[in-house]
Amino acid sequence: MIRCEWGREGIEALRSQVSVFVIVDVLSFSTAVDIAVGRGASIYPFPLGDHAAAKAAAEKVGAMAAAPKRAAGGQFSLSPASLRDLNPGDRLLLPSPNGSRLSLACGDTPVLAGCLRNAKAVAARARALAGQGDIGLIPAGERWPGDTLRPAIEDLIGAGAIIEALEGEMTAEARVARDAWRSAAPDLEALIRDCRSGRELIERGFAIDVDLALERGVSAAAPMLRDGAYVTV
Repeated sequence: MIRCEWGREGIEALRSQVSVFVIVDVLSFSTAVDIAVGRGASIYPFPLGDHAAAKAAAEKVGAMAAAPKRAAGGQFSLSPASLRDLNPGDRLLLPSPNGSRLSLACGDTPVLAGCLRNAKAVAARARALAGQGDIGLIPAGERWPGDTLRPAIEDLIGAGAIIEALEGEMTAEARVARDAWRSAAPDLEALIRDCRSGRELIERGFAIDVDLALERGVSAAAPMLRDGAYVTV
């Protein structure tokens, strides 16, 4: 059975039911992880907020600590474009407010990071990991200022692209996500650029990150969380 629920509450709801989780944070965590892992690097997710704690955690695992996304050019950050210069074997600790937190909330259940770039590869890996078990898609969404969930259509659409590739029995929630993908696909670029998250990134000068997130099926990577880091397996 393919299941789909939103955010950290969705993880809690599905924890006892699924054999693998797929975190979908299209703008921009999952896209950043895909690009990094596709280049042979390892990404350590870390909750956003405490810079000193992040630096200490990076030192503990022998990783670089990512810079804030607003940092000047030339530094690795949550911006997917910045990670195109990573080299095989590089280790990067990547704080993020949504994708990282959700990745770390899945406990002992295997976790994959999915996006539009790697939907088919992640679907194949999720199916292999789950066997006859259920698969849980988690559209990350964003957070409103009061820390309540802000549903993000790019994540619903991204989850739907993976569900489409899975081609299995699904819950009503998963079916709606799949149908969102089918509806959006013909006009995907316009929709993602004009959604709230897309507009925010473009207005902040990160239009290239939206461009990278919109690339469909260009990656064979299926980033899996192993020993605290997303790697290719």
